[in-house]
Amino acid sequence: MSEEIKKYDFKTGLAQEFEIVDLAELYKKHKDTITTTHRAGFYHIIWFQQGSPTHLVDFNPIEIKPNTLLFLNKDIVHRFDNKNKFDGKVILFTDTFYCKTESDLKYLRNSILFNDLFFVSKIQVHKQSELFSDLLKLMKCELQNPKDNFQPEILKNLLHNFLLHSERVKREQNFIELKKDIDLDYVMIFKDFLEKGYKNHKQVSYYSKQICITQKRLNQATTKVLGKTPKEIIDHRILLAAKRLLAHTAKNVKEIAFDLGFGEPTNFIKYFRKHTKNTPVEFREISNME
Repeated sequence: MSEEIKKYDFKTGLAQEFEIVDLAELYKKHKDTITTTHRAGFYHIIWFQQGSPTHLVDFNPIEIKPNTLLFLNKDIVHRFDNKNKFDGKVILFTDTFYCKTESDLKYLRNSILFNDLFFVSKIQVHKQSELFSDLLKLMKCELQNPKDNFQPEILKNLLHNFLLHSERVKREQNFIELKKDIDLDYVMIFKDFLEKGYKNHKQVSYYSKQICITQKRLNQATTKVLGKTPKEIIDHRILLAAKRLLAHTAKNVKEIAFDLGFGEPTNFIKYFRKHTKNTPVEFREISNME
């Protein structure tokens, strides 16, 4: 049985909560950590410059080609490939580093790079490779300078340029652009409430009340934006949490049921089987064989 998913906070002792790391060096020093399913409390921009690994993000295998940029939101559960060789760079940063104003926070919360509602964001870097390399070099040079009052803002501006250029490329590569309207606003607010409350609140009525709209109006918004009902979205979030606990912890079914707010383990078993066609025990056995 795998150990419980470990959460890693940003490295202490750095001048900024911002770091650029060589993938090969990261793999050499921390292979056991990064090739085990884990959660990091900070953002990742992974530039796979060489190799074709498979990066696993919440049970979804992401096939990587050389010169791929992968964008991972904070607290996402993932693991690096332990079979295929790869090299490149990783940019790591926190909310504390980037979000100096409400505008900064809003940008990260709405960026298509970290909040694609359909897929894990990745782009292929072709003709823009030199541009991204230059921005990376400027960031690395600035990190080597003595820390002063200018350094955080310079690094943040360089990172922001990197993100803006990435968004431009993403929109050129078959990105599904969502219309920014009240429906999208309702969906994003709903997802924020859901992330905080899915263990204790499983009814659509609770979330519609939090947003101050009717259940029918919330259903209209999620169906239009995501093609799913609020109930389907709630179920998906609960099942994701259940699968994480079954695949990556030694907790028994009863403990997991209570962790997820089910009053009786039998209710959890019926719920899980209804949505996955497997019992929790069967899912755990399948996960351990993969």
